[in-house]
Parts: sequence; structure tokens; C-alpha cells
Amino acid sequence: MNSTPPDEAVNGRTQTLAHNINRAAAGFNNHWLAVINILVATYVLLPLLAPTLMKTGLETPARVIYTMYSPMCHQMASRSFFLFGEQPVYPRELAGTNYTPLEAYTPDLPEFADAPPENWARFFLAARRFVGNEQMGYKTALCERDLAIYGFVLVGGLVYALLRKRYRIRPLPILLFIIIGMGPIALDGFSQLFGYYAVPLDGGVPQGVQASIAAIFPLRESPPFLRILTGALFGFMLTWLIFPHIEAGMQPNKKVNK
Repeated sequence: MNSTPPDEAVNGRTQTLAHNINRAAAGFNNHWLAVINILVATYVLLPLLAPTLMKTGLETPARVIYTMYSPMCHQMASRSFFLFGEQPVYPRELAGTNYTPLEAYTPDLPEFADAPPENWARFFLAARRFVGNEQMGYKTALCERDLAIYGFVLVGGLVYALLRKRYRIRPLPILLFIIIGMGPIALDGFSQLFGYYAVPLDGGVPQGVQASIAAIFPLRESPPFLRILTGALFGFMLTWLIFPHIEAGMQPNKKVNK
């Protein structure tokens, strides 16, 4: 028979659980940067895996990845990278790049059968549905800007890991983050958004409030380079802003100069 009293057995299990939790917390405290970098790397690499799986014929797991990332990104083909196709990107004709625009391909794509370019709402939804094909390749599960954001969060994390042992890295002042990190991405993104809102869905001439908006925000589409640049600035500056504060929180005796 077990002679250990029930209360002592419960207390023993509780102490073991508390000990394991403390060990896990201490491990995360010592290796928090590695954990974050691994999680961000996984988040960045899965969207690149999706088109690779599509290319190799493994459509079901690829679709799972696209579905997983769908709530986090618009996934529009005109604003995403493509792998294994004729071009790495297929921007709108409005973007004014040297790439063959997406509109040159849409007449032969069933996803765009009821989505004329002038009806930007239907066109955006069709561009979201379209995953790719053998000719054009297959799109990543995150758009160009989002991949740049998270990719440069990872770059910032790796740079921080290399430098923090030698230097005391101060957090980026919040004002500089607003100006350099948030300013370009907000200006680029919202100016596009308002420009499209000012365009009637039938492709006609804007009237009334729409005309007033169009006078301030003319219709435009950012080229891929601008999407990547603004996303990269935001991701890297975000890392510079936050990581020194996280490290100070993990090491209470370490001061962070603002």
C-alpha cells in the first residue's frame, strides 16, 4: 500500500510542476531572442513553401498554408512575389514598371472572368483568389510588403543577436520610429487606398465626395520596389524599437537608455 498521504502527494506534484515552469521561464529568459528569431523565420519561410508545394504538385498542403495566412494578408497576385514563373512579380499596369502587367494575363485566367480591371473591387478579389499556374508560377502566401516586414524583423533580430554581446544597443526613439518606420508605409498604403476609394466601380468619372478625394489622392499603384522598401523600413525599425526593451525586461538589472 502507498503510505504517502494524499496531501503530500498533491504538494509534491505541485512543486514539480512549479519547478518545471520555473525552468522553462528561465530558459526563455536566457534564450528569448533565439526563440523569437526561430518563430519569425518559420513565419517567413512557410509562405515561400506554399508555391514550392504547388510547383511539385502537392496542392492540398499548399492550399492549407494559403488559408492559414489569408486572415493576415490580402494575398493579391498583383502585389505578391511569384516563384517558378516568367516573372518574379506581376504588378498592375498602373504601377508603371517594366514588368508585363497582370492585366496582360487576366483575359486567359478563369478567376478574372467576371472581374474587369476598371471594377477594382472585383479585380482585387480575383487577384486574391488567383494562386498561379505553370506559366506565371505560384504566388507566395504573403504579399511583397508583408514578406519585407517580417523578413527584416528577422534580419533585425539576427543583427541584434550579433551586436548585443559587444555593444549596449539603445532602443530607437519612438519619434524616429514614427517618422522613419511608420511614415513611409502609412503614406504609401493609405494614399493607394483612398485613391481607389475615389474611383467608381463602373470605371466612370468620380463625382461629389469621390471627386474631392480623387483631387487629394489620385489613383496610383505602388511598384514592387516601393512596397519592399517601406515594409523593410517598418520591420527593421520595429525590431530596433522593441528588442532592447524586451532584453531589459528579461534582465531587470540591465538599464536601457532611451
